[in-house]
Amino acid sequence: VQLVESGGGLVQPGGSLRLSCVASGFTLSSYDMSWYRQAPGKERELVAASTSAGGSTNYADSVKGRFTISRDNAKTTVSLQMNSLKPEDTAAYYCNARLRLSGRVYEYWGQGTQVTVSS
Repeated sequence: VQLVESGGGLVQPGGSLRLSCVASGFTLSSYDMSWYRQAPGKERELVAASTSAGGSTNYADSVKGRFTISRDNAKTTVSLQMNSLKPEDTAAYYCNARLRLSGRVYEYWGQGTQVTVSS
């Protein structure tokens, strides 16, 4: 099982980035997929989530209207489009896959990709 993120980097305030997470070793369509972030000295927080069934999404209040999560189950990829980036969006971003089945939770994390928003 592997989740590999890419697309992070340095961007100026107001700019955009698109993060990608490629999954392997499990059936992406069965899992809830999320993006989390963690800034230095802060706890990891949920940024955006996409449920396996129905494809509903939810977002942290701080990114609503700016970030969009999408998934392509055929390509086993989950993306996070980030627009109007702010310095406070600076963090390591992590892809997460989660499945609750028969009382057990199966959860996987990627290694993270750094996003830095600075002029």
